[in-house]
Amino acid sequence: MTAPSAASATAPSSSAPVLSVRDLRVSFSSRRGRAPVVTGVDLDVHAGETLAIVGESGSGKSVSMLAVLGLLPSHAVVEGSVEVDGEQVLGAGPERMRALRGREVGMVFQDPMTSLNPVLTIGRQVTEGLEERLGLSRRAARDRAAELLALVGIRDPQARLDNYPHQFSGGMRQRVMIAIGLSLDPAVLIADEPTTALDVTTQAQILDLVQDLQDRLGTAVVWVSHDLGVVAGIADRVVVMYSGEIVEQAPVDALYATPQHPYTRGLLGALPVLGERRAELATIAGLPPDPVARPSGCWFAPRCPIRAQACVTAHPPLREVGPGHLARTLCEVAP
Repeated sequence: MTAPSAASATAPSSSAPVLSVRDLRVSFSSRRGRAPVVTGVDLDVHAGETLAIVGESGSGKSVSMLAVLGLLPSHAVVEGSVEVDGEQVLGAGPERMRALRGREVGMVFQDPMTSLNPVLTIGRQVTEGLEERLGLSRRAARDRAAELLALVGIRDPQARLDNYPHQFSGGMRQRVMIAIGLSLDPAVLIADEPTTALDVTTQAQILDLVQDLQDRLGTAVVWVSHDLGVVAGIADRVVVMYSGEIVEQAPVDALYATPQHPYTRGLLGALPVLGERRAELATIAGLPPDPVARPSGCWFAPRCPIRAQACVTAHPPLREVGPGHLARTLCEVAP
């Protein structure tokens, strides 16, 4: 029997996905040949759903989302299928991809200070898409921009439209980025580690904000993060990526209650626990493999504390280990 795909085993069957990714593969050229950094990713995201993609730096999560939007450099080789509302967009021309970005799939980048133009007012940066993409007049676009700033919790929005990015705090700049991401009413919002540089209080405010906006607008959200603790309270499903592939995918409660892949268990074990004193934070020993020279068996095997001989020789398939729960492992991980 063939193992189900990651998307088909976990996606709700009541409606078609707004974003569907199949066998996504991304590689870059290097001095030693092609480096496959994403290797066969399958994802489905439905309206109103939050899908979290987690993993260490270099796991391929951000590259996968940039490939969806066609934002990778020209020397990247991208293969597979990306459908938005049933339309194949991977390989589409520049005009189609430009129309897609913002209007159908919005993006909130990790660092608002580098994403916002420091010499343009906040108002100009929010209204640009409204004028050019929706055809609003300058006055109508400004009024809509003020509504968007109010929507993301910025006080006195009309006056703040005339401010520059440096006049906002880090959390407020990220709220502006969310407002821009939502300005064209996209069906899907991709948030690429939007809380990484923020303090804990501001981080919690941004998480609550995105969840509240999603409840009100019905937007599907793909939340990219390296931190399983951040996504625990907002995700419906969680995808764990390691070395360019999905190693586990499950409904959020199942993933945290019964993680099946040793890598997922390692990520969870590295989270600090409130009230627990540790001499040092737990870590996962070793480093991810070189994408040009991955091991022949399980790619996590060199770092795995419970590896067996089979893990060294055979690359495990993604198999169903519970209802809607997939794991790429040959071993049984006890709860």
